[in-house]
Amino acid sequence: MDYMTLKEAAEKWGVTPRRVNYYCASERIHGAVKMAGVWLIPKTAEKPVDGRTKQGKVQKA
Repeated sequence: MDYMTLKEAAEKWGVTPRRVNYYCASERIHGAVKMAGVWLIPKTAEKPVDGRTKQGKVQKA
């Protein structure tokens, strides 16, 4: 399986590397593993929904 770094994922998804680190630490990216202090993210991983925005929250009817 091919992996990408935090920086590569951040550029791909249009967020900061710190945000990607948060996604990894909170287990929101399926398949992400930490090796020797570095997060490795599968190249096929999809960006998690950002819960801070209206798109990420369930709308009340």
